[in-house]
Amino acid sequence: MPIGREVLFVFIIVFSHFMTQAAFSQAMGPIDIIAKSFPLVGGRNDHGAWSIAGYALTSGTFILIAGRLGDIIGHKRIFSIGYGWFAIWSALTGFSVYAHSLILYDICRAMQGIGPALLVPNGLALLAGAYPPGMKKNLLFSLFGWMAPAGFVSGAAFGGLFAQKLWWPWIFWSFAGGCLTLFIASFFIIPENVTMRPEKAPSFDWAGCVTGVAGLVFINVAVTNGPLYGWGTPHVYFLAIIGLFFMLAFAWIEKRAKNPLLPVRDLNSTVAYILACVALGWGAFGIWLFYTFRFLQQVRHATPLMVAAQYAPAPISGLIAAGMTGFLLSHVPVSLVNLLSMIAFFSGVIIATFLPVHQSYWHQMFVSIVVMPFGMDMSFPAATIVLSNHMSPENQGMAASLVVTTVNYSISIALGIAGTVEMVMMKKGHGFDTMVHSLKGGYWAGVCMAGAGILLGMVFFIRTLRKEGWKLLDE
Repeated sequence: MPIGREVLFVFIIVFSHFMTQAAFSQAMGPIDIIAKSFPLVGGRNDHGAWSIAGYALTSGTFILIAGRLGDIIGHKRIFSIGYGWFAIWSALTGFSVYAHSLILYDICRAMQGIGPALLVPNGLALLAGAYPPGMKKNLLFSLFGWMAPAGFVSGAAFGGLFAQKLWWPWIFWSFAGGCLTLFIASFFIIPENVTMRPEKAPSFDWAGCVTGVAGLVFINVAVTNGPLYGWGTPHVYFLAIIGLFFMLAFAWIEKRAKNPLLPVRDLNSTVAYILACVALGWGAFGIWLFYTFRFLQQVRHATPLMVAAQYAPAPISGLIAAGMTGFLLSHVPVSLVNLLSMIAFFSGVIIATFLPVHQSYWHQMFVSIVVMPFGMDMSFPAATIVLSNHMSPENQGMAASLVVTTVNYSISIALGIAGTVEMVMMKKGHGFDTMVHSLKGGYWAGVCMAGAGILLGMVFFIRTLRKEGWKLLDE
């Protein structure tokens, strides 16, 4: 395609990851400001957190379906629909202020999360289908990964700006305008023949869809509610048991399905190692992100805009990490890139774990924020490229879906584990010191996950080196 159209094509695709992360962070900082517009539900003040959890839940749950729909119907079509869906529900989230219902706001946020589920896996499939394996493809996947820290910081900054200086619904109305623009542009810029579509569309695995989505939703809700209501509460463990039952049913169905949602035949030990490392590393990242945000606001009393400003170095270090990753993927084995990402995740979270209450930003907080994007921008493209190169052409959307689903669910489950640790420590006392120690308990859960990721990454690297030698992706 012409160079001008190619630039616009790449921009529309990679910006979907930017918008995904911006939508996640835009409500995180001003969550207390937004909650003031709604009455409490049942006298509880923790329902506002569901605006974050609901978005993550749907964006992770529906990715498997969206990736498969892209393989069947066409990646461009589902990708464009994703931007349109994103625009509609972002606007409705802003308009929920007039209903004075926090539950409606949370529902709109959850529905908003389906947009990224449609966008990200199909965007990655379009990117994978447009370029053959090589340096250019590696750099573009690295650019896609870099959009995560850039989008998060931008979303947090604009969210804090609108909430503090204007009115919080404009966070979502302005975001909807951007999505609408990209929705229209995608129809004219993205070529029709980027990815291969089968001449005869395969049947859709409805049984796998129902059992898989139900299992993921039930487990996610149970893990999220565990720290809030206690793991001994009947509805928490009941939901967890039902979720596990549905996942067992899903596994049984997928082994026998003609066109399964999860292409088990394309999976191998290399994919399993990569996904396990992704789960541990990104789980640690999710804990670091959530607890650092809380530490800065609750312990150091920073405003949403001040927190966003402190995260400002992340896109810069992320850009350096993205360029480095694109180079490394062509010159060293992907197993080594994966191990380096685990080391970065571990370094970032353990530095934050030892943050004192009073200290200059430049001593530890700055270092932690600079280091963490290296984990993100090495792990995501490495995993995506491995799965893309191990999946058949008709399953490219599912390759991307597996990575993004693993990322989202590892963050969700990790936050549930960290929240449980925090809840146990909170019971030991009251006051400011107890709160600080409880937050550090959550951090330590992330340290353990990242440490396990390093050990698994080392095993994977040594195993791959003995089996394949210094093999590069292009070989």
